[in-house]
Amino acid sequence: MNTQAQVTTLDRAQAGALSTNKVIRNTYMLLSMTLAFSALAAGVSAALKLPHPGLIVTLIGYFGLLFLTTRFRNSGLGIAFVFGLTGFMGYTLGPIVSHYLAMPNGSQVVMTAMGGTAAIFLGLSAYVMTTRKNFSFMGGFLTVGILVAFLAGLGAMFFEMPGLSLAVSAMFVLLMSGLILYETSSIIHGGETNYVMATVTLFVSIFNLFTSLLQLLGFASNND
Repeated sequence: MNTQAQVTTLDRAQAGALSTNKVIRNTYMLLSMTLAFSALAAGVSAALKLPHPGLIVTLIGYFGLLFLTTRFRNSGLGIAFVFGLTGFMGYTLGPIVSHYLAMPNGSQVVMTAMGGTAAIFLGLSAYVMTTRKNFSFMGGFLTVGILVAFLAGLGAMFFEMPGLSLAVSAMFVLLMSGLILYETSSIIHGGETNYVMATVTLFVSIFNLFTSLLQLLGFASNND
């Protein structure tokens, strides 16, 4: 009986490992495709000089597509909505990037923000993958922190408080870094088993990390 139980436990462990590896592989494959698609949408938006849709349309579009992605996460429609969501976010990013490119040293600011985003994401992901440390304890803190930062960002926008806006950007850099640690840890430890939702979480982390670094570096460049 003991031998049989050991074999059963081993089989379950191997099945769990295979399932986790599949989620990791599918997540990073879909993430790479959505990043490329979003970059293409941002490039087209910037080239055509499309206007930013504004806060209300952006929020409706984002949360609407996020809801649909979540609703159909276990079907092929979920993947379609992931591309819809990331493409829409890329479209909203185009006018923002164009704004910074028009600044003195704008190209350097954008490239530095891109490089910083890539370095942070790859570095944190590699750290979790290598150490296999469990960051599940960060879940509650990240949820509250992101909500507070989001509301503070809205306040900074409505009341035109640039100092608060910069503070929010700095908060988002830390919070998105924490979210990358949390989600990557969740994937490798079996907490996240749906690669569609894992992709969305990592994409949103990268998107917000890039835009926050862009704002901080743009401000620093203007003050030089």
